Amino acid sequence: MNLEDLDRAEQRFAASTDLTVGIEEEFSILDRESLDLVPRYEELRAAADRDPVLREAVAGELISSEIEVISGAGANFADALAHQRERRGRMFALAAEHGVALGATGTHPWADYRCQSIIDTEHYRRVEEGLRYVAWRNNTFSLHIHAGVNGIDRAVQVCDRLRPVLPQLLAISANSPYLDGRDSGLHTARTQSFTKSFPRCGIPDHFGGWGAYREYIEFLLRTRSIVEFTQVWWSVRPHFAFGTVEVRICDAQAGAGESEALAALMVACIGQALRDIDEGVPFDAPAPRLVEENMWRAIRFGLDGKLIDLTDAEEFPARAAIERLLAWTEPVRGELGLDPVFPERNGAQRQRAMIDAGAGREEVFAASVAETARTYPQEVPV
Repeated sequence: MNLEDLDRAEQRFAASTDLTVGIEEEFSILDRESLDLVPRYEELRAAADRDPVLREAVAGELISSEIEVISGAGANFADALAHQRERRGRMFALAAEHGVALGATGTHPWADYRCQSIIDTEHYRRVEEGLRYVAWRNNTFSLHIHAGVNGIDRAVQVCDRLRPVLPQLLAISANSPYLDGRDSGLHTARTQSFTKSFPRCGIPDHFGGWGAYREYIEFLLRTRSIVEFTQVWWSVRPHFAFGTVEVRICDAQAGAGESEALAALMVACIGQALRDIDEGVPFDAPAPRLVEENMWRAIRFGLDGKLIDLTDAEEFPARAAIERLLAWTEPVRGELGLDPVFPERNGAQRQRAMIDAGAGREEVFAASVAETARTYPQEVPV
């Protein structure tokens, strides 16, 4: 990556269309009997290459016991979701043909990261060489959303406005109470493991526009801190290759309905931020230390706890984050036809209820894997 690449990023955003959508869902690859992680990505990747739909729909994600299903660019959310449903169905069918299951929690409850292998690609060889233990330790699974934004200055400003929203999305998505074979006491151990370990990760700074953001990327390049822009792993970022804003804060979701609802809500948040920018709605960027207070609360307590209204400096029940975000995004959701519906309890709450009732980790995880098998498509759509 060089300065000319930054110029090309500007051009890509200039040609981008608002609110095209891409969906990315990461799944663990599991032995069907033991539910242990199994290193079968390369095998599934080779099989996917023989499917004309899956060939462009699956990707590796660091370790060989993980696979990502991607929708590609949809003209809108409904278009992207239709593509994602077809591709998921084919991927689940392919996994079944090869005798493995797919899991969808933010972490695997007991897998030993020391036993996992990094996939052999140039990108992940670079990640491993640059980060070592930090990369090896990151056995996590997420849900990411891309939404097109016309103009790179607007894209950076969208990221600015989403900073205080990220902990709310995280609390809603929390789905990883286990890590390293024990109950972590957290609702999203994935976030603690990944976001608090990787460099240039978590809640980004407030930049105000492309000028300051570009200056920062140029600094990283000049000081040889990065060689590609994806080494900036923030939980929301402008994606230079796609001309999108990428939101990457959420745990993977055990249920397909929850995954789709979260995806719709993230798209709505990007769309409403764009609307507010264009209409000149005032925005006071909260200090990083204040947003971090809510990040910790979301990590520790998820929807069972309380978050802080950073404007009024008052607590509110974390569950109300759903209603608050739905209310904020109502204008855009109405226009885009987005009506996400969430269950009474999220993934972490359901798992923690089983834990509190005395269930062991194997039983808790088996219930989650069964939910994934029941709610995600298991066959190729006709």
